[in-house]
Amino acid sequence: MPKANAAFMKPLKVTDELAAVVGKGPMPRSEVVKKLWVYIKENNLQDSKNKRIINADANLKKVFGGKSSADMFEMQKLISKHLS
Repeated sequence: MPKANAAFMKPLKVTDELAAVVGKGPMPRSEVVKKLWVYIKENNLQDSKNKRIINADANLKKVFGGKSSADMFEMQKLISKHLS
């Protein structure tokens, strides 16, 4: 059985903007994405017609760089800016 990629599970620092959504870091990227989806589902932020679009509330707008919506793939790129 192959070893898990240690770099993938490396805890990353989370910016204050992202921490308001997913909680204080550091945490692995996979955990950030998991918590982000919990937040999106709890706050009903998926577009009703196109589930790939995330409609940002006040907290997510800060993470999205002021954008009011983003698709799932763009969201990954936008949260990368908040991890180090």
